[in-house]
Amino acid sequence: MPTKITVIYDNPADPSVFEAAYPEQVALAKALPGLQRIESAKVWPKEDGTPTPAYRQIDLYFSDYDAASAAVATEEAGALFPHIFGLATGGVRILFSDVEEL
Repeated sequence: MPTKITVIYDNPADPSVFEAAYPEQVALAKALPGLQRIESAKVWPKEDGTPTPAYRQIDLYFSDYDAASAAVATEEAGALFPHIFGLATGGVRILFSDVEEL
Protein backbone atom coordinates (compact mmCIF):
# COMPACT_ATOMS: atom_id res chain seq x y z
CA MET A 1 0.00 0.00 0.00
CA PRO A 2 1.35 3.49 -0.83
CA THR A 3 2.88 5.33 2.11
CA LYS A 4 3.52 9.00 2.66
CA ILE A 5 5.69 10.86 5.10
CA THR A 6 4.06 14.13 6.13
CA VAL A 7 6.02 16.91 7.78
CA ILE A 8 3.75 19.45 9.49
CA TYR A 9 5.40 22.70 10.52
CA ASP A 10 3.88 24.78 13.25
CA ASN A 11 4.02 28.57 12.91
CA PRO A 12 7.71 29.60 12.68
CA ALA A 13 9.27 32.32 14.76
CA ASP A 14 10.03 34.27 11.56
CA PRO A 15 8.04 33.26 8.45
CA SER A 16 10.36 35.16 6.10
CA VAL A 17 13.39 33.21 7.36
CA PHE A 18 11.42 29.98 6.98
CA GLU A 19 10.36 30.80 3.41
CA ALA A 20 13.89 31.77 2.40
CA ALA A 21 15.25 28.38 3.51
CA TYR A 22 12.30 26.22 2.43
CA PRO A 23 13.29 25.77 -1.26
CA GLU A 24 16.56 24.15 -0.15
CA GLN A 25 14.59 21.74 1.99
CA VAL A 26 12.34 20.81 -0.91
CA ALA A 27 15.44 20.12 -3.02
CA LEU A 28 16.84 17.87 -0.28
CA ALA A 29 13.52 16.02 -0.04
CA LYS A 30 13.47 15.43 -3.80
CA ALA A 31 16.79 13.59 -3.47
CA LEU A 32 15.34 10.84 -1.23
CA PRO A 33 15.69 7.43 -2.88
CA GLY A 34 12.40 5.85 -3.86
CA LEU A 35 10.44 9.10 -3.70
CA GLN A 36 7.57 8.90 -6.18
CA ARG A 37 5.83 12.21 -5.65
CA ILE A 38 6.06 15.29 -3.47
CA GLU A 39 3.42 17.84 -2.47
CA SER A 40 3.87 21.04 -0.53
CA ALA A 41 1.13 23.19 0.97
CA LYS A 42 0.97 26.42 2.91
CA VAL A 43 -1.90 26.86 5.38
CA TRP A 44 -4.23 29.75 4.61
CA PRO A 45 -4.26 32.52 7.23
CA LYS A 46 -7.32 32.63 9.45
CA GLU A 47 -9.76 35.39 8.63
CA ASP A 48 -10.03 36.52 12.23
CA GLY A 49 -6.27 37.02 12.55
CA THR A 50 -5.67 34.26 15.09
CA PRO A 51 -2.71 31.93 14.49
CA THR A 52 -3.21 29.06 12.08
CA PRO A 53 -3.11 25.51 13.51
CA ALA A 54 -0.01 24.88 11.36
CA TYR A 55 2.09 26.84 8.88
CA ARG A 56 3.14 24.43 6.13
CA GLN A 57 3.22 20.77 5.29
CA ILE A 58 5.14 18.65 2.85
CA ASP A 59 4.04 15.16 1.78
CA LEU A 60 6.58 12.66 0.47
CA TYR A 61 5.04 9.66 -1.31
CA PHE A 62 6.59 6.20 -1.58
CA SER A 63 5.45 2.88 -3.04
CA ASP A 64 5.06 1.31 0.42
CA TYR A 65 6.08 1.46 4.08
CA ASP A 66 9.31 -0.44 3.47
CA ALA A 67 10.41 2.03 0.78
CA ALA A 68 9.62 5.01 3.05
CA SER A 69 11.44 3.41 5.97
CA ALA A 70 14.47 2.65 3.80
CA ALA A 71 14.53 6.23 2.49
CA VAL A 72 14.79 7.76 5.96
CA ALA A 73 17.82 5.60 6.73
CA THR A 74 19.87 6.97 3.81
CA GLU A 75 22.61 9.55 3.51
CA GLU A 76 20.12 11.83 1.72
CA ALA A 77 17.79 11.70 4.74
CA GLY A 78 20.81 12.47 6.91
CA ALA A 79 21.02 15.79 5.08
CA LEU A 80 17.26 16.42 5.04
CA PHE A 81 16.16 15.78 8.61
CA PRO A 82 18.59 18.16 10.36
CA HIS A 83 17.37 20.82 7.92
CA ILE A 84 13.76 20.04 8.84
CA PHE A 85 14.43 20.36 12.57
CA GLY A 86 16.54 23.49 12.11
CA LEU A 87 13.81 25.19 10.08
CA ALA A 88 11.02 24.18 12.49
CA THR A 89 11.41 27.02 15.00
CA GLY A 90 7.72 26.75 15.94
CA GLY A 91 7.68 22.95 16.20
CA VAL A 92 7.19 20.07 13.78
CA ARG A 93 5.34 16.77 13.53
CA ILE A 94 6.35 13.95 11.22
CA LEU A 95 3.86 11.22 10.31
CA PHE A 96 4.13 7.99 8.33
CA SER A 97 0.70 7.20 6.85
CA ASP A 98 -0.95 4.54 4.73
CA VAL A 99 -2.44 6.23 1.68
CA GLU A 100 -6.01 5.08 1.18
CA GLU A 101 -7.18 5.61 -2.37
CA LEU A 102 -10.94 6.04 -2.46
